[in-house]
Amino acid sequence: YFTKCNNNDSEFAELKIRGKIFKLPILKASIGEDVIDISRVSAEADCFTYDPGFMSTASCQSTITYIDGDKGILRHRGYDIKDLAEKSDFLEVAYLLIYGELPSGEQYNNFTKQVAHHSLVNERLHYLFQTFCSSSHPMAIMLAAVGSLSAFYPDLLNFKEADYELIAIRMIAKIPTIAAMSYKYSIGQPFIYPDNSLDFTENFLHMMFATPCTKYKVNPIIKNALNKIFILHADHEQNASTSTVRIAGSSGANPFACISTGIASLWGPAHGGANEAVINMLKEIGSSEYIPKYIAKAKDKNDPFRLMGFGHRVYKNYDPRAAVLKETCKEVLKELGQLDNNPLLQIAIELEAIALKDEYFIERKLYPNVDFYSGIIYKAMGIPSQMF
Repeated sequence: YFTKCNNNDSEFAELKIRGKIFKLPILKASIGEDVIDISRVSAEADCFTYDPGFMSTASCQSTITYIDGDKGILRHRGYDIKDLAEKSDFLEVAYLLIYGELPSGEQYNNFTKQVAHHSLVNERLHYLFQTFCSSSHPMAIMLAAVGSLSAFYPDLLNFKEADYELIAIRMIAKIPTIAAMSYKYSIGQPFIYPDNSLDFTENFLHMMFATPCTKYKVNPIIKNALNKIFILHADHEQNASTSTVRIAGSSGANPFACISTGIASLWGPAHGGANEAVINMLKEIGSSEYIPKYIAKAKDKNDPFRLMGFGHRVYKNYDPRAAVLKETCKEVLKELGQLDNNPLLQIAIELEAIALKDEYFIERKLYPNVDFYSGIIYKAMGIPSQMF
């Protein structure tokens, strides 16, 4: 969050336009870079500011997430992401993001009970899935299904601040159910209802992989890996999908409709679809012996090939989420007996090692990002690439 400095010349920025000087307040950040308040520039200087991609612009104040891209730091409410991934579960982190502090034992129990209570979706929603052809992309189904929840909660057109907590809990509870339903529909299997005797991550795996005639036994290593993935993707400042949801929500639209717009943004290959693109790239490379060839292609500005899973608009250091996922990937593949014979992992590890020693990538600060290893984990779990 920001606080205004005292009124003295040393705490204002001066902007000179057509010979006239405008004093712009400098807002002190609680952590990280201070901010120049340009909100009056248009009215007083008859000029707009231009910042494509909002790379130097904050559109709101927030006390939720802090990123230092140069140092590779990601914190939620002051807690380092690596500590949260190792020591917390997803619902603890969700509680932290919503309320600003980690829950006590009683608070955690009450929160998890509320999420479990709202995990079931209206039975009529099942009919919506039948309007899609079986080959429909799961993200298309997700977009429509989440948006349709606004029809089941029309009262949220006039929601108040007191409703925020319940809205957030419903989102957290119902979206995994819809995601699992989207997967089941895409493979022609019946939907599996939530099981409130299971925890959040176990329940999602149950809805994804159980069938009416076969119970799914949750592997603790797989559960732990998916829990980490949920935590690592819980929040990441003002990315494309977050910005999309905020813009839609600024009109007072139904929250479920707003979230569906975020899903549309997330679907893009430059955002949520990047890990699917990494898998496709690793398959295209095919073997470690061809890595130098593809490294050369990535350097050639006239070649359309792009090295997916490297570089980030914010991180100019190793993405801290990627470091966690690299080790998690090895743990999952070891548990599944694939650590030494998974060709995608072998290509990924060698590709990373070669790229991190190459001056081209070092100069441009191109390090593996969160998408580089996550797709390999999903694939090993049995989740199809179109679900990534």
